[in-house]
Amino acid sequence: MTCLLAWGTSFAQKKGNISGKILAENNEALPYSLVKLINLTDTSNIKEVSANLDGVYRFQNVAEGQYQIRVKMVGYQNYASAKITFNGSDLQVPSVKMQTISKQLSEVSVVGQKPFVERKADKTVLNVESNVTAAGNSVLELLEKAPGVTIDRQTEQIKLNNKAGITIMVDGKTNFLSGADITTLLSNMTSDQVATIELITNPSSKYDAAGNAGIINIKLKRNKNFGTNGSIAANTGRGTVKNGPTDLYRHSANLNLNHRIEDWNIFGNATYNTRTNFNQTLLNRNAITTGMQTTFAQDFNRRQKGSGYSGKIGADYYASKKTVIGVMVDVVTNDNNLVGFSTANINEYQQNTQTLSYIRQNSGNQAKFNSITSNFNIKHDLAKADANITFDVDYAGYGMDRNDSFDALYLDASQVQTNSSNLRNIVDAKIDVLAAKTDFTWPFSKTLKFESGLKSSIVTTNNDFISEQLTNGQWSDVLGRSNLFVYKENINAAYANLSQNWKKWQVQLGLRAEHTHSKGESVTANKVVDRDYISLFPSVFIKQELNKNHSLNYSYSRRVDRPNYQQLNPFVQYLDPYTIDSGNPYLNAQFTDNFEVGYSFKEISLSLNYANVKGMITQVSRQNDATRQIEVQRQNFGQADLYNANLYVPIKVTKAWSMQNNFSTAYQDYRDATLVGAAYQRSKVSFNFNTSQSIAFTKTFRAEVSFWYDSPGIRGVEETTIAQYALNLGLQKTLMQNKLKLRLSVDDILATNYWEGQMKYQNVDMYITNYYNSRRASFSVNYSFGNQQVKSVRNRKTALDDIRGRTGG
Repeated sequence: MTCLLAWGTSFAQKKGNISGKILAENNEALPYSLVKLINLTDTSNIKEVSANLDGVYRFQNVAEGQYQIRVKMVGYQNYASAKITFNGSDLQVPSVKMQTISKQLSEVSVVGQKPFVERKADKTVLNVESNVTAAGNSVLELLEKAPGVTIDRQTEQIKLNNKAGITIMVDGKTNFLSGADITTLLSNMTSDQVATIELITNPSSKYDAAGNAGIINIKLKRNKNFGTNGSIAANTGRGTVKNGPTDLYRHSANLNLNHRIEDWNIFGNATYNTRTNFNQTLLNRNAITTGMQTTFAQDFNRRQKGSGYSGKIGADYYASKKTVIGVMVDVVTNDNNLVGFSTANINEYQQNTQTLSYIRQNSGNQAKFNSITSNFNIKHDLAKADANITFDVDYAGYGMDRNDSFDALYLDASQVQTNSSNLRNIVDAKIDVLAAKTDFTWPFSKTLKFESGLKSSIVTTNNDFISEQLTNGQWSDVLGRSNLFVYKENINAAYANLSQNWKKWQVQLGLRAEHTHSKGESVTANKVVDRDYISLFPSVFIKQELNKNHSLNYSYSRRVDRPNYQQLNPFVQYLDPYTIDSGNPYLNAQFTDNFEVGYSFKEISLSLNYANVKGMITQVSRQNDATRQIEVQRQNFGQADLYNANLYVPIKVTKAWSMQNNFSTAYQDYRDATLVGAAYQRSKVSFNFNTSQSIAFTKTFRAEVSFWYDSPGIRGVEETTIAQYALNLGLQKTLMQNKLKLRLSVDDILATNYWEGQMKYQNVDMYITNYYNSRRASFSVNYSFGNQQVKSVRNRKTALDDIRGRTGG
């Protein structure tokens, strides 16, 4: 797209085009670079364009003369060419390779296959390891295929049965991150690392009370008596997206090792992952103020490149037949570089007069994320059969450094520059968590069991956010945006569960009590929010066996979702001149009462769910009529009533052809008496369909086809206006007695997975379209070696289960 700033012409002169290409240091195209053509005999005569997605630029109708080309790009050194003598004939200049600059501020083997979807009494299990279409996918993309799971690309939320507030666990450890950070982390976790994913919609009191929609537990691969084994996997792929670049690559490599001798089991894994993503958001907004109507047509294009490394090492020592001692350390590092270009076309209508203006903005984002988590665990089996006691102590440290840059040009109706602005943000965020817990299990008899436990966690976060503007060549603080925010939280919990089995009945009663003391302090603004409260979380689970093939399940539980630490941070984040994002230190926790009734006939299941959510944390946009600026903020919504029906029907068509089908429908009703100063009420019915089909052509060659469909739905003030659906295909060939697996998969073959929606309430009137690289082709190779019967590493739940999902931002 071309920005014509000023150009003097002489019709007597010969005119032609000057074109070229901008490259990064690795010879890849560098899109959205700002390219200037300077007339050396008249330096006020300047022409500007932005390089396209392929890094190509073109200046048209250039008169004869002496010129210089200058290139500017966030994160790269400025470039100036030697003198160019142009005779009026079309000229293609040599490609320009931009050089990065150093940061000026501190950086921030079984023939029978399990179905992909497997229903159990208390959860749904995705058998990732056996699924062909999982090859080359990230964990986030795998979740998008799960029945009842949707990924909200607007708010970076993961929803289960149309409810947000998911607790993400990895091998029983809840991850601290949420929002955009958790989706980024899951995007960098590959399917080669994962064995199964568990969806638990109604957890018992033994689990932490966090997560009103339930728990998603990602179980990493485990090797199965003495010896050494492992597996190595590699995959490569490429994605496409409408209006996007063509080189959206993805590559990954993964190594798993396990070694078992007499008293020791040592295990570890390492993963490298790199990928490129592209996202385009189209935003159309109407702002009606006194005597004026303004329409905004905004186009945000963001290209992100990222790479990540992760490693785990651990050991279990079998001190005796009854006691096991274990240690485990996880390390993760991710680097992401985002380049963006946005346009805003502003049309003002006032007293029958129309005025046009434009904003062109280049943006850059360099972010580095590091984490280390460690666990010490003891499990001791008591003298009574099935009685045991466990103890865990955990430490987790997270760090994130991010530098954002925003360079904007303001143009009038003739696209002549009237103003410019240069902004930058520097974010330094650190989180430290220390937690300890103990669990005790005592069976009074074969049918009566008691469980109890204690837990304590301490969280300290430090978020230093600096926002600066370039004025007269000097960077200075933007008033009201920079902020130092310190948050401290202590949660102490105790729970007890009692379960009893009869011939036809199973009953479990539980109660969890949590005491929360939190203190959020904005050092810059001198604001302190101190909270101290106790909450009770009862749970009831009943199973009734009607006969051999029929059963009923009834359950109730109370859940809580506390605000994540970044949502509480009262910083103001600049997105573009008319859009900002701010935190809310006065957010309260939301509480949910979940009721569920289920019926099962053999493998077919039907469940009905009702959830009442009070104080739901949701994203709300506020429009300032004076400035016409939109401010996005999280706040507590009055009340939501959520109804959901889910039907699961597996079908064995032939010996070689099996199907898993999932149908769900939802009715959602949202009400708030004072949303942005006025009452709000909105309700809608939506439905979802998901099917996965596996066909075995031979014992070593099979195919899988999956399809999912989501109808338009609603979430608070955000309404989806189109259906989203995707068709996926996968092929697998096994060799060398199933030790070598070759997989080829294509996701979203029809390129139908994109989002359209609207927000219409009070003085807000917005329509949004979001495209992302949902169409992906991947090829993977997986080789297993060594003794494949080595016993698995112990699965253990650590003490970080309720707070690790709240770092987000």
